[in-house]
Amino acid sequence: MFATARTCLDAATCEAKVASTFAAAQAFQRGELDIDDNGAAPEPIHMPGRPPKPTLVHPRDLPRRGFGTQAGRAVFVHSIAHIEFNAIDLAWDAVYRFRGLPERFYADWVGVANDEARHFVMLRDRLRQLGHDYGDFDAHNGLWEMAEKTAHSGLARMALVPRVLEARGLDVTPGMIVKLRALGDDATADILEVILREEVAHVAAGSRWFRWFCEREGLQPHAEFRRLLREHAGGALHGPFNLEARLAAGFDEDELRSLQAVSFS
Repeated sequence: MFATARTCLDAATCEAKVASTFAAAQAFQRGELDIDDNGAAPEPIHMPGRPPKPTLVHPRDLPRRGFGTQAGRAVFVHSIAHIEFNAIDLAWDAVYRFRGLPERFYADWVGVANDEARHFVMLRDRLRQLGHDYGDFDAHNGLWEMAEKTAHSGLARMALVPRVLEARGLDVTPGMIVKLRALGDDATADILEVILREEVAHVAAGSRWFRWFCEREGLQPHAEFRRLLREHAGGALHGPFNLEARLAAGFDEDELRSLQAVSFS
């Protein structure tokens, strides 16, 4: 399992990342991947395999274009495809990095990696229909930077990646779908509908394992989540929040109040 996860992380082209992910998920479902790590520790975190494009820049240097033109929608679809491509690596790094956990943990994140690869393929196909391809526009590295910050702790990873960064999609995607449908771009909106539905389950996996880690370490989940938000994620939180989707994804009322207290409107 861990060697396979590392192979998926190291894959340096879109095609290789997707193909290795699909093959690994199928092998896991067939029971072919041994989870015994034989005491081997994961290597220190580093940049996963990436294609030479897109160029990674600071978020403030990214172009901002509206949905009103095909070029603007292409930039938008590219940005979502980049998030999904990064999410493949985030799921595989959770599998690779955190050892000695229940088999269900690995099953959850293998499944997430498989979903994210499928999302990326759908978005890349749509991007090509709009006359572009992945890598045509600049992107940022924020998701992977949070992976680096949480490499030391499965608890912190579960709290801050699925429940903060990835959960942001639950908040903003419904509005994007409405705008796209108003513009007649049902093809992109349909893809986002699939992604939104499945991302609820991904964030829920983060919620489930965050609480599991808290219980194992004797920590109170609400207090620990508030602490991690204050220390690492305040600047990354922007409201308003999709309360219904977040409740379905494993947040409770106290956690939502904590999010609102440290967020920017």
